[in-house]
Amino acid sequence: MKFEIHARDTNTRARTGTVHTPHGSYNTPIFMPVGTKAAVKTLAPDDLKAAGVEILLGNTYHLSLRPSDESIEKLGGLHKFMAWDRPILTDSGGYQVFSLAKLRKISDEGVEFRSHLDGAKVFFSPERVLEIQRRLGSDIWMPLDEPSPYPCEKSDAEKAAQRTKTWWDRCRQPEDGRGLFGIVQGSIYSDLRKQCVEQMAENDPPGFSIGGLSMGEPAEILHEVTDLTAAMLPESKPRYLMGAGTPVDIVRAVMSGVDMFDCIIPTRFGRTGWAFTSVGMVKIRNKMHEFDETPLDPSCSCPCCTQFSRAYLRHCFQMNEIIGLRMITLHNVYYYMELMRRIRRGITDGTLEELLKEVEVTGPPLAGRQE
Repeated sequence: MKFEIHARDTNTRARTGTVHTPHGSYNTPIFMPVGTKAAVKTLAPDDLKAAGVEILLGNTYHLSLRPSDESIEKLGGLHKFMAWDRPILTDSGGYQVFSLAKLRKISDEGVEFRSHLDGAKVFFSPERVLEIQRRLGSDIWMPLDEPSPYPCEKSDAEKAAQRTKTWWDRCRQPEDGRGLFGIVQGSIYSDLRKQCVEQMAENDPPGFSIGGLSMGEPAEILHEVTDLTAAMLPESKPRYLMGAGTPVDIVRAVMSGVDMFDCIIPTRFGRTGWAFTSVGMVKIRNKMHEFDETPLDPSCSCPCCTQFSRAYLRHCFQMNEIIGLRMITLHNVYYYMELMRRIRRGITDGTLEELLKEVEVTGPPLAGRQE
């Protein structure tokens, strides 16, 4: 895996670049739609490519349980399995295991938990998590980590960060051009973050993930901790903010020097009838759209906006027609891909701060991780 920086913003720490992987390259800053279970809900690979998606995210936890990493390996790997020939990043599943608070036991050896599917006992060690990702054949891997809840005592955050480091020391980089990122934990505590960065950097990973955020903290804390953590990371490596994904979250994090993002917000919002548009959020179920013959967003060229009226889309949601969910989901992915293109242009032409002001007006009034 190789990272090249192309341009820098003169007023912030934002930069544009390219990451090269075994399945091709992608431009940064980048947003990765979430295909947790080897599918982005309601969308086919050709839909995603047409929208300009360059890399997808899959989930180690879910795919190891069903259909299983062994099954996917037998079927030719995750790329072939889901008919996606571009890069894939796989999350370690640490966040999902963390969410199973009543079903798990954590030790320095790893995590024992019960499957949410059938209650069977499962054990994730650092080595097992990497083995799953090797079998999946993804391009960028995440190690097993322990995120801290918000709020939490500093002593608890320190224990989680130390355990993440203990697990990290047992990890080895893949040797076939793929990349294993280090994950920085430490909750909201700057000294723990600094210590974790220094420990992760000792192994010189090809990239760094900022973990342990979007855990319910206020937006300003999310942005503040992202900013201080990104500033600690090596300039020459890509930086990935895990799980945060409103337009404001993204633009502000880019200004702090973050390069990669994932979140289910655009797709989950689409399936519930919320659309991101150039004039603000649209709730398509509202009665005000019953006779509205205008497109969802007149400035958008996606298949939804070039074919269907708001009235028709509202009708589809009222009747539970799947095409409604699919079209607004697709539109939201187009919106996010165009947002990333505008961010990259804003870095090169010095208009990033103007873009931030725009999304602060048109974006949703929320921040943080959405799962």
